[in-house]
Amino acid sequence: MTHDHHSHQGEEHTGHEQFGKDYWEAHWTEPGGDAAVVPAHPALEEEIAGLAPGTALDAGSGEGAEAAWLATHGWSVTAVDLSAEALGRAAARAPEADITWIEADLTEWQPEGTFDLVTTFYAHPTIPQLAFYARISRWVAPGGTLLIVGHRHGHGHGAHEHPEEAVTSADAVQALLDPAQWRIDTAVERGRTAISRHGDPVQLQDVVVRAVRR
Repeated sequence: MTHDHHSHQGEEHTGHEQFGKDYWEAHWTEPGGDAAVVPAHPALEEEIAGLAPGTALDAGSGEGAEAAWLATHGWSVTAVDLSAEALGRAAARAPEADITWIEADLTEWQPEGTFDLVTTFYAHPTIPQLAFYARISRWVAPGGTLLIVGHRHGHGHGAHEHPEEAVTSADAVQALLDPAQWRIDTAVERGRTAISRHGDPVQLQDVVVRAVRR
């Protein structure tokens, strides 16, 4: 499982089962994938800049833009992704960063402990999206932060259509988080223009949810 950072190829196949290791290795080795280095998602700085650095897990780290941003801002990062190709690119781009790169399936992998911050950006797992969010939320330490960024439900046009299992809504993510255990600080849906790995501008509709475990 990994995150796609705005490039969807072959998504005429429906069902979350498609997002296995073979899918992501092919995705990250497709022609033209080196055309542009995608920067960290802007929500990371917007939502996390005010936090004191600690331990962080980037769930579905892709080419490592968010993991590298966190490491350069003082976080001790564990970055987990299903794709060896993506992890290899990520490690090469941040060779001296305080990041532990782990090749694993997040639907099966279990961390040894909890983290001060758990993030995920456009992760498409082989399990339903909300079940994945619920799973990684358990890895947030008391007082720690969960930051989820996903594709908004109902958005997608042409080649950038997202399968039903790869989208979400702010309300759906909020509903996962028991108010007795979580304080919701951000729950928004907003549009932005991003640059794909191929260097092309794309219009995205994001779901951004930030919550703190009580």
